[in-house]
Amino acid sequence: MSNLPFDITWAQINDVLQIAILYFVFYGILKAMRGSRFLQLLVGVIILMAALPVFTYLFHFDVLAQIIKWVLIYLAISSVVIFQPEIRRALATIGAVLFPEDRRRHYVRGTPELFADCIFTLAESRIGALLAFERAISLRGFETSGVAIEALPSPELMVTIFTEPMPLHDGGMVVRGGRLATAHCLFPVSSRGDLSSFGMRHRAAVGLSEETDALVVVVSEETGSVSTAYNGRITRYPGNTPEAREAIMRWLRKAMPQKKSVLEAFGEWLRRRKESVLKHRPATQSATEKESA
Repeated sequence: MSNLPFDITWAQINDVLQIAILYFVFYGILKAMRGSRFLQLLVGVIILMAALPVFTYLFHFDVLAQIIKWVLIYLAISSVVIFQPEIRRALATIGAVLFPEDRRRHYVRGTPELFADCIFTLAESRIGALLAFERAISLRGFETSGVAIEALPSPELMVTIFTEPMPLHDGGMVVRGGRLATAHCLFPVSSRGDLSSFGMRHRAAVGLSEETDALVVVVSEETGSVSTAYNGRITRYPGNTPEAREAIMRWLRKAMPQKKSVLEAFGEWLRRRKESVLKHRPATQSATEKESA
């Protein structure tokens, strides 16, 4: 007999909790794997597993069903080796969510705009650069090969660092908390065949984005174009155009969210509330106020 209202039993609550846990687990895995090759393989396996009962019971394709069954078993075992970077990244994302690192991030207002100025200053001067903006997954493991800087960004400093033959121009730079943390870092290079037309900077950007959730920005010294790599995908924005700058700004705002104080957040809520009230005010009320005035 249940002590809860509406005849809800503890067994039903237990079932709901299990369904909710499975939902959030699968949602987190699919979100972390979105756009990756592992997700494509997972979708293919699910389709084959759904088609297996159809072949077996409806069309009596018993031999074909057994072959698909063994292929799925070997595919599941080999996927651990084939998709090792994607699996490692998913586990790192889960660990970063459960045990976040206290980095005490305090983003100075205007930091995305400042980094955009730095990036397009490098692009106009045809100075190659590789910047990794740290997010949930820590990049400290890649900083051991670099040189600590811990400086505020500025176009002059970025040009000085990435200009040849300066000692820190080669390699990547890690950006943490709106500051230049480390330069001259070695990032993993992607071995994907569809990146054969890209240089080593772009391949390193894709390689780092495959293993972490960092936003990686590349400036090409040959063309002056700016590219972004995220979740294993690379997008190139040619030239210093308003469209390219707006796209880079969207990426930077996503990688460096602005933190607001309680008073600023409360003031913004009051402003939105006032605008909503004025927007939905009846027209008759406005006319009456004008006649009385």
